[in-house]
Amino acid sequence: MNLIFWTLVLLISVWAAHWGADQLANPLQKLRKQWGLNEAAGAALVALATASPEIGTNTASALQGLSDIGLGNLLGSNIISVPVIVGVAYWASQDQTSPSLKNWSERKVLQLKSEALSVQALPYVGICLLAALLLLPKPWRGLQPIDGWMMVLVYGVYLGQAILRKRQKRQSVSWQRQELVVSILGVAVLAGGAYLTVTATEKLVEILQISQILGGLFITSTLSIAPEVFATWSIAKSGQATAATTSVIADNTVTMTLALFPLAMVATPIKDIQLFSVNLVFVIVLGSFYAGFIQWGTPNYSFSLREVGVLGLIYLIYLAVMLFGVFQIWG
Repeated sequence: MNLIFWTLVLLISVWAAHWGADQLANPLQKLRKQWGLNEAAGAALVALATASPEIGTNTASALQGLSDIGLGNLLGSNIISVPVIVGVAYWASQDQTSPSLKNWSERKVLQLKSEALSVQALPYVGICLLAALLLLPKPWRGLQPIDGWMMVLVYGVYLGQAILRKRQKRQSVSWQRQELVVSILGVAVLAGGAYLTVTATEKLVEILQISQILGGLFITSTLSIAPEVFATWSIAKSGQATAATTSVIADNTVTMTLALFPLAMVATPIKDIQLFSVNLVFVIVLGSFYAGFIQWGTPNYSFSLREVGVLGLIYLIYLAVMLFGVFQIWG
């Protein structure tokens, strides 16, 4: 009965997150115009809501002494989210491609704006490298309170530069009361649905007797990106390709900074350095490929179908390394 109950809770939570995400596309566009923000900066604001499951899960795991779930969720969500979100944005934006592009190969490109690289991708890679420097060296290995406070400060700098750089001219927009109410409700339902999605997954992990680190890496993290998938599809379909595609990096930045904070406050040790290192390396690799494809894509600041496929291939390589190298399932 518990298995059936938590499975139903999981399904309802995913549906709730889907509904909440649908309410974000139009308000995001209006708010961005009103404040004079570029699309990448708008994605940084929305990430505070879409990253709520990672923050909530890590807080709960820290308070309950289940830090392995939090660590697994933190790293796992940052790995799977990049190929999945870029792929979803690519397919959702196809009917938004400019009709002026007559060549079919050009029409199949997900075109972004330059701020996707400078405002989001490069700062994210830098934050991941800083996390590796803070957490991996043996003399100060593990998560300590000082690490948490440093990452909160880093997030403040990241958000500030996202809002202040490449400002655009403010535009006058009109807000209807009903629209505001539905928008606020949508964000609340998105966050609540996301948190319940993770909570239900944690219960299922316990019922199925799966290890905490495996549950965090592959089950909790996979389902915790469900709200991002729904939000990305809705925003990309509305024509905001840059906001949709950079949302994954904005969300991952929150995960590597604010979501790391509760685990650091309880001084979480790194019990399996090999497991942690492999996952952190793939976080950095995927972030670097994401930034590289934006910089050197053809045309620049774009993702082609081939590049979307490469991101997916990197994830498959990650799975192979984890299964056959780290866990040695055939050993």
